[in-house]
Amino acid sequence: MSDDHPSCCAPARGEAAAPPPARGEQRGEHGVEQVVLSGGSFAMGNSNGDENAADGETPVHQVEVAPFSIDATSVTNADFARFADATGYRTEAETFGYSAVFHLALAAEPDEVMGPASGTPWWVGVRQADWRHPGGSRSDLDGLDDHPVVHVSWNDAVAYSKWAGRRLPTEAEWEYAARGGLEGARYPWGDELIGDEPTDGEWRCNIWQGEFPRTNTEEDGYLTTAPVRTFRPNGFGLWQMVGNVWEWCADWFGPRYYKFSPAENPPGPSLGAARVMRGGSYLCHDSYCNRYRNAARSSNTPESSMGNAGFRTVGLTRPE
Repeated sequence: MSDDHPSCCAPARGEAAAPPPARGEQRGEHGVEQVVLSGGSFAMGNSNGDENAADGETPVHQVEVAPFSIDATSVTNADFARFADATGYRTEAETFGYSAVFHLALAAEPDEVMGPASGTPWWVGVRQADWRHPGGSRSDLDGLDDHPVVHVSWNDAVAYSKWAGRRLPTEAEWEYAARGGLEGARYPWGDELIGDEPTDGEWRCNIWQGEFPRTNTEEDGYLTTAPVRTFRPNGFGLWQMVGNVWEWCADWFGPRYYKFSPAENPPGPSLGAARVMRGGSYLCHDSYCNRYRNAARSSNTPESSMGNAGFRTVGLTRPE
């Protein structure tokens, strides 16, 4: 990512490579609960004045999305394991031999640590870090079956989606879903980060508390990922649309796209260098990455992977 587009996403991977194909043409069983949304018109973009200037969250514009079905949660480690075990698929982190790990989550041998990323030293390149080893070779998925899969690139998310007979949501579909029917709200539940009614200690999403990036007080209960059904779902019954992990969208990223976006089912720019990511993650904090909001946008290159990015899918066909 460029220096004028700061984010709690990891830096982009330095080289591109095509993902290894899944073996065969078999189609898998997608086990994530579905929510059918009726679609409709909504005001897309930031109306609260707290956007990051380089992200292109404005102008606010009316968008019409057709009906679609969407995963109630992010794809979990258990879901992704079924795909990988059935097909022999190897993620790009496994193929490249490394991925980006947040420094406080590091669980690797000293000689596997490649060093901090330039400009974002809290991200460390770690050999043998991948979705089965989210902190490095000394970590595993024990107790994490219901946590979102991470260290998956956009290409990996597309490979899973094709196997499952699904696709990634467009950016417009994602924002419509995240809003949960609340027009113009900052968050999926309203405009206040912490509400009057206690929700898991009053926190409504998994983000950073404390002094980023050195001290996380874990007031929400989590240093890194939380189970996908933590906190409360939004008005559409969708869990953790903000916080926890960034979610890949189908679109190429364009910071000026909203100025000429079509009004119906916008597909995003026709080309680009990076793909859209939405929702923020457990690393977001208002002192640095204020992107745990409905309208917030970020991006990374399609072959990049990191310990705070996953995905959810939508159906290929429109619901009746």
